[in-house]
Amino acid sequence: MADDGLERRSAAATPTREAVQRRLDRLVRENRLTIAAVFPAVGAVLLVASAEGVLPPPLAFNPWLVLAGVLVMRAPLIVGVGPLLDRRAAVGVAGLCAYAYVIEYVGVTTGWPYGEFHYTVDLGPTLGGVPLALPVFFIPLVVNSYLLCLLLLGDRAGRVAVRLPVIVAAVVGMDLVLDPGAVALGFWTYADGGAFYGVPRSNFLGWVGSATVSVLVLDRVLDRTGLLERLDRCPFMLDDLVSFVLLWGGINAWFGNALPVLLAALFGVGLLWTDRFDAAPFRP
Repeated sequence: MADDGLERRSAAATPTREAVQRRLDRLVRENRLTIAAVFPAVGAVLLVASAEGVLPPPLAFNPWLVLAGVLVMRAPLIVGVGPLLDRRAAVGVAGLCAYAYVIEYVGVTTGWPYGEFHYTVDLGPTLGGVPLALPVFFIPLVVNSYLLCLLLLGDRAGRVAVRLPVIVAAVVGMDLVLDPGAVALGFWTYADGGAFYGVPRSNFLGWVGSATVSVLVLDRVLDRTGLLERLDRCPFMLDDLVSFVLLWGGINAWFGNALPVLLAALFGVGLLWTDRFDAAPFRP
């Protein structure tokens, strides 16, 4: 009897996955302004100050500070998608993480498919010259594009021939914003430069391939119906994309990269159209 009572008390003390999810949802929901607006604004200022030599070491381009900021901004997406990550989806995402690392390693060592480039800022521990945190930077771009396009396409998202190319185009569009800003900051540099704010055309062609692989995998392992239901119940789920627009739009604006700023604004319009941008950081 004593053992039975102990087991019941242990079970009661152990939070279920649903209880943990409710706590995480509440934590993100109650801190939306800080996560989706304050963090990217402060991040943009710190990164620009680092690039301009205003911020002294060890704060300038501190890799742990950068990674911590990115993880905080990723929190709404991670928490939002969390309930949908069954074993199949988790395996698919893990496979994409491995793919992101392998294709980046090939790119760093051979110059294919993105063009010859190398990292010029410390982004934390590396393996084979590739930051171990790479999936944290890459995978959310694809997932954000996937979610936004599901909302924008509506019923048309049910057609594979419409859904996939639109999502791939959105992923490449996000890189058209991110890469020029990262090059301007000095995160990485291309050996021969490039016509698009220092980024070569080969980089974006490479992203078409990587985005296609990634979107095909996500399309296979994620439940679209479940995603749409979760998006409907979880207004903060695209707050990470709000952060992206503010952070990289602001960085590109500082360096005078007009076209990336315009593209960032278009993503903002997409968020507004789906009632996400205004609902995201500025309402509880």
